[in-house]
Amino acid sequence: MATNNTLNQALNTQPQKVNAKNASIKVLLESPTIQAKFQNVLKDKSSGFVSSVLNVVNSNGYLADAQPMSIMTSAMVAATLDLPIDPNLGYAYIVPFNAKNKETGRYEKKAQLIIGYKGYIQLAQRSGQYHKLNVAPIPEGAFISWDPLAEELKYDFTKQISDKVVGYAGYFELLNGFTKTVYWTRDQVEAHRIANNKAKDKRSLSGVWRDNYDAMATKTVLRSMMGRWGILSIEMQNAVSKDERPQELSDDGQLVEDRVDITDGTTSDDIKEDEGIKPATKAKKITKKEPAKDPNLTSQEQQDIFNAINDKK
Repeated sequence: MATNNTLNQALNTQPQKVNAKNASIKVLLESPTIQAKFQNVLKDKSSGFVSSVLNVVNSNGYLADAQPMSIMTSAMVAATLDLPIDPNLGYAYIVPFNAKNKETGRYEKKAQLIIGYKGYIQLAQRSGQYHKLNVAPIPEGAFISWDPLAEELKYDFTKQISDKVVGYAGYFELLNGFTKTVYWTRDQVEAHRIANNKAKDKRSLSGVWRDNYDAMATKTVLRSMMGRWGILSIEMQNAVSKDERPQELSDDGQLVEDRVDITDGTTSDDIKEDEGIKPATKAKKITKKEPAKDPNLTSQEQQDIFNAINDKK
């Protein structure tokens, strides 16, 4: 574990104190301590990944205002999964949210990692256990019937009458011959979204759901299918457990899950939809055990870095 002295030595080239909340993400990523952590995870790809983090932050005004340590921690999660964070690629996204500070009771801008459906497909491919894997939207007119017990989906894309999506079909076949087919109607996807929407207006569309509904619906179906019936490799387990969840640990080792989507300029009274996680009416702590050798920063290391930046002993 890094100490204050070690971090002070790593950051002693800074000519003056840095406000960690506003401008320290660049300082954090340039520090030898942080670079060593990315190097340990990504090897020769670390420098390119660190550059991509800065590019993503600089191109997103909301993210640039988020707490630097939360950005760095989200980036580290993506690094451990070896998923690129360029939003144009669609594998993983670092998204800003309003998170409630349990000590002050105020909302602060923090970042969180969201894995895209392409990221889940990438992790499945790495397992080497999938012979076939796909999720596809079913347009209006193409759907014929669905038998959930026998898992028989009948469709005919030649009978499509519009681009309107009426459902989403998922399918995979493992190398051992095991197959799984699922089908969610558009209404089922929407019911799931609304049930997990923390906004005051639960039917409202915002953030990624507003910008790319089909991509989020596809990811929802894929994540559900693979989480229930797929091969849960170590990478896949980490992805499912950390996807769309804040990764900052409290001093007692508990994970605080309470944030709001601020990408649309929402206020602290608005709550963002959280796919796959059943929301509680009040913020509550969720105990989460990390692997013994998880390369993510510990709570103490985060505190050390902030202390070092601000010359605190």
